[in-house]
Amino acid sequence: MDVPQLLNAFPKYLEENRLAQPRHIPFLARWAEKYLGAPHDPNLRPDDRLQAFLCQLQKSPGLTDWQVRQAENAVLLLRQFAKERQPATASVPQPSSSDAPTTPELALTSGSQSITPTAKWEDAYSDMRKLLRLRHYSPKTETTYLDWTRRFAEYCRMRPPVTLAEADVKRYLTHLAMERRLAASTQNQAFNALLFLFRDVLVQPLAGLQDTVRAKRGERLPVVFSREEVQRLLAAMEGTTKLMAQLTYGAGLRLMECITLRVKDIDFDQRRVIVRRGKGDKDRVTLLPQALVEPLRTHLARVKIRHEADLAEGHGEARLPDALMRKYPNAGKEWAWQYVFPSAILSPDREDGKLRRFHTAESNLQKAVHEAIRKASIAKHAGVHSLRHSFATHLLESGTNIREIQELLGHNHVETTMIYTHVIRQMAPPVRSPLDATAGS
Repeated sequence: MDVPQLLNAFPKYLEENRLAQPRHIPFLARWAEKYLGAPHDPNLRPDDRLQAFLCQLQKSPGLTDWQVRQAENAVLLLRQFAKERQPATASVPQPSSSDAPTTPELALTSGSQSITPTAKWEDAYSDMRKLLRLRHYSPKTETTYLDWTRRFAEYCRMRPPVTLAEADVKRYLTHLAMERRLAASTQNQAFNALLFLFRDVLVQPLAGLQDTVRAKRGERLPVVFSREEVQRLLAAMEGTTKLMAQLTYGAGLRLMECITLRVKDIDFDQRRVIVRRGKGDKDRVTLLPQALVEPLRTHLARVKIRHEADLAEGHGEARLPDALMRKYPNAGKEWAWQYVFPSAILSPDREDGKLRRFHTAESNLQKAVHEAIRKASIAKHAGVHSLRHSFATHLLESGTNIREIQELLGHNHVETTMIYTHVIRQMAPPVRSPLDATAGS
C-alpha cells in the first residue's frame, strides 16, 4: 500500500477499531500526513525518525505539549496500521472462516508436547480459571483477569480465540488508551490479563507490543492523613469496622491483609501481627499496637462464641490454603484457623459447596472509611489504603529507620518506601515568603 492509500484508509481504520474518539480522528489523520510528508534522513531508524519529528514540533511556536503527544500517538497508530497491512507471517495458520473448527494444522508444538489452541471462549474462560488457581493467583486477580478477557472477547466481536493475533491485542490496548482514556495502571492490568491469556491459555506468546499506544504513568504521591485527621476519622467510626481501621493504621496493613487475618496470626504476648501470604505471596511480621490488645481480646471472645455456635450446628469449618485441607482434614474447625473478622453470614464454598463462614467483605471497611472521611470533613481523595500510607509516613516522621519501615510494609525494595520521604518533604512547613518577613518588621 502506497502513502496516499495508507493515509486515505487510516481514518476508517481508527473508526472501525474504535482507536480514537470520532472528534479526534481528523486531527490524528493530519498529524500522520504531516509526519509522512516531513523531510527526513532515509538512514534513520523509525524510532529515531519519530523523535526527530517530535523535536521539530516542540520547537514550533504555538504548539502545546498535548498537541505534541497527540502527534506522537498519531504516528504510533499509523505504524500499527501499516504493520497490520503487511502480509501476515504468523506461525499459526488462520482458519478461513470465523467459525471454522479446530483442525490438526492449528496444533502448536512446544518441544515434545502438542497443544491444541482453544476454539471457544467458554473453554478459554474455563482453562484460564484452572491455570490461575493452579498457580495460586488470588481470587481477586482471577476475577479481574477473567473480566478483562471477556471485555477483550466482546471488543473482538466474539471471534473464536484461534483466529486472534497480536494485532488484536494492540488494537484493544490502543482503544483503552485513546478512546476509553483509562489510567496507566488500568491499562497495565488489562495488558497483564491478556498476556496471561495468550501466553498460558492460548499458547501464543506476545512479543511485539512495544509500539502500542499506552498512557504514560507519572510520579504520584500517596494521599496521607495528618495525625489529627486520623484521630478525627477514627472518632467518626464505631464497632468492628473501627477496630479494623485502627488495626490497618496501627500495623500498616493492606485492605485484604486486614480482613483475611486469622486468630493464629495475632501474637498478643510478643505484640505482633503475622501477615500470611501478603502481596507477592510473602509472609511478614508487623506491629500490634498496645492500644488494640484489649479491644482485640474482647472482639475475639465474641467471635469465638459465634464459632462455637457454628460448630454446634454442624458448620464452623474455615477454608484452609492450598492442600492443607487434605493434609489436616479437621484443622479447619480449630479456633486458631478462624478469621479475626468473619462474615455475618454462612456462604457456600465455590470449591465444594460446603457452608462456611468466610472473612467479612472488603466493601464493609471501604464504605465505613469513606463515610467517616465525610463525617470528619476531611477534604482528601482518600480510602482505606491511605491509613497504610499514614502509618509509614508517621513512623518516618518519628525517626524510625526507613529500612525498618520497609520490613514492616513488606516492600521488596527500599526505593518503594522512599516515596514517603517525598511526602514528608511536602508536609514540611513552607518556606516563608519575603513579603511576610517585610510585613513583620
